[in-house]
Amino acid sequence: MRTLRFVVAGAFAALCSLPAGGVAAQGEPPNVVLIITDDLGYSDLGAYGATDLRTPAIDRIGEAGVRLTDFYSNGVLCSPTRAGLITGRYQQRYALTVPLSGRSDQRGLVVTGNSLPQLLKDGGYATGLIGKWHLGSPSEFSPTAHGFDYFFGFKAGYVDFYTHDRGPDEMDLWENEQEVQVEGYMTDLITERSVRFIEENAGRPFFIDVAYNAPHWPYQPPDSAYRSRGRAAHLQPHSENTSTRSDYVAMVERVDQGVGEILATLERLGLSDNTLVIFTNDNGGEWLANNAPFFHRKWTVWEGGIRVPTLVQWPGRIPAGSVSHQVGITMDLTKTVLTAAGVRVPADLEGIDLLPILSGVEPERERTLFWETDIGGFTQFAVRSGDWKLVRDGRATFVYDVRKDPGERYDLAKSHQDVARHLRLLLDDWLEDVTGEAEARGLGSDPGAG
Repeated sequence: MRTLRFVVAGAFAALCSLPAGGVAAQGEPPNVVLIITDDLGYSDLGAYGATDLRTPAIDRIGEAGVRLTDFYSNGVLCSPTRAGLITGRYQQRYALTVPLSGRSDQRGLVVTGNSLPQLLKDGGYATGLIGKWHLGSPSEFSPTAHGFDYFFGFKAGYVDFYTHDRGPDEMDLWENEQEVQVEGYMTDLITERSVRFIEENAGRPFFIDVAYNAPHWPYQPPDSAYRSRGRAAHLQPHSENTSTRSDYVAMVERVDQGVGEILATLERLGLSDNTLVIFTNDNGGEWLANNAPFFHRKWTVWEGGIRVPTLVQWPGRIPAGSVSHQVGITMDLTKTVLTAAGVRVPADLEGIDLLPILSGVEPERERTLFWETDIGGFTQFAVRSGDWKLVRDGRATFVYDVRKDPGERYDLAKSHQDVARHLRLLLDDWLEDVTGEAEARGLGSDPGAG
């Protein structure tokens, strides 16, 4: 009975997510620039209230389009969220729920032929990924295997910003399937290669995933002597020679500088008016970040671990300077981009096309979304349905109205046991569904194994 209820609800959501006619894929196919940062705090942009750092270029995306207040990452960590983006589905269906390791890790996201880049490539787009992949190091799981025409960046979860390695014996900088050595600060290299990709493909529709690894640790600011410091020292506040908020700020502001160069390139080439630009982040910020007004941070299903800043612009389609309280999630971007591009949209995608809502053609709609994490025995689950959110943290269950209480400070489980019961059943149905599909794929509990 639970499974039937979940399937019916999912079918209804899919019906409701059909794109409104006349919103997307009008005229020439748009270019798409998707910019995703790594471990950025929700309030670490000027557009979201930051006062100790400046991000004028990123803020301009919201000024020219829309700022979303209730947007979530698919996962609490890097690999899961990126899997949700590439597949357009819950990453649990591919048993990819934990971060993949370095080059020795033989796991990765399975190739299905229905990935975001592959569908765009099949539809005539030039496709490029510049920066962080983190969905598998072996060639059978690489960006080019998933449909990216061009890849420049690294395959693991982090690299030294200056030496581009994870240690003396583990270099991790690639151009397509060739390991390369290139001098430069990683953020700047990502910007430079992104600009080059846009210039080289300006005569045809293109999709570029600009995957900055900043401000993920190691906290190595640009133009500094930090390249010689040990990586572990940049992770925790109790470490020797620990990093500072000013280090983090410098890293974020360098990303903003890069975003400014990318936007200026679009303007210089006369591409701005027909380019969909999306800025988002992969999960909540780490300990140097500002996730206010939310509780907790990366690794958790609390709002501070999954609510992320997101800005979208498309001149003439999205009203400039608008604000949307529509609840969204990373995999919505997959369907949104595919629909805007006018290419094939698989029927099993679980996100929705946000453009009818962001353009004002359709009203905001209620969503039901799910999260889970179980890393090293650290088990959490969450479901948000409408304004209600249930969190299961270990053995404890909490209920919040996150519209009225975004900081999750007032547990309503006792006074709203009916809500707790309803959300728990939805969560149980979802877990049964996604884990069942993963097992049917032969993946079981081995994340990413193909």
